[in-house]
Amino acid sequence: MTNPEQNISGKELKASLIEYPCAFPIKVFGQSQQGFLQAVTEVVLQHDPGFTAASVTMRNSKTAKYVSLTCTVTATSRAQLDALYQALCDHPLVVMVL
Repeated sequence: MTNPEQNISGKELKASLIEYPCAFPIKVFGQSQQGFLQAVTEVVLQHDPGFTAASVTMRNSKTAKYVSLTCTVTATSRAQLDALYQALCDHPLVVMVL
């Protein structure tokens, strides 16, 4: 008899469209304020030690009230990406993560 959770896990792993390791872009949105880039960079570095802030692209909203950062990380596993997304979502300066 097989464990249904193992079957589900196996299907999820096989269904993944991501092949690890890979370069994976993450968009992080927040209000334009001093220290936002630094704060996001520190969180990302905890999950991808090889990450460099020089690879971040920044774009302001039309009114310059908000800023979006695109951080391209080296994704090594689903667990790493999940932990990174959670850490970014939990940060007080971050409004949204895609």
